[in-house]
Amino acid sequence: MALRACVKLRNETSLQKIRRAVDTLREDLGEREHTLSSYALVVGPDTIYLAEPDQAVDLIKGGNVVIHQLVDVLAPFYKGGRHIPDLLKPRDHVAVDSAVRGGEPVIEGTRIPAAEVAALVRDGVPPDRVSDFYPGVSTAAARDAVDFSDYVDSYGDGSRQVAA
Repeated sequence: MALRACVKLRNETSLQKIRRAVDTLREDLGEREHTLSSYALVVGPDTIYLAEPDQAVDLIKGGNVVIHQLVDVLAPFYKGGRHIPDLLKPRDHVAVDSAVRGGEPVIEGTRIPAAEVAALVRDGVPPDRVSDFYPGVSTAAARDAVDFSDYVDSYGDGSRQVAA
């Protein structure tokens, strides 16, 4: 397994960097208990990292690099005065789950695509009548679907924006 790990690393970086990384693991970090294949080693542009759950150690240049948890990256934030919504819950009634429709935004608790609900409203169906087409969609969920769709469209030409 250690040979296989070396071959994989060798496809991405030089043998000298692999040697230096292994030396750092053994000498500087005192990691002698495990085989090379038991570590999560990641090749960067000019280094090799030992990836751990809460940090990465640069085995070539030395020092720790903090890895942000994906949860932090998905959280809402402001950029250039714009509110960037939570990636997994962009609106109260709109959710994104990779296990549901491949991560397409849906009405929360359903498999109904938010874009289809927004399209109905844009085609003239009042938000309170969307439930005639999709019984699992409340008026508030239809409004959230349109609001989120408008937000997404605001990054394009904006020609489809309609007030709900």
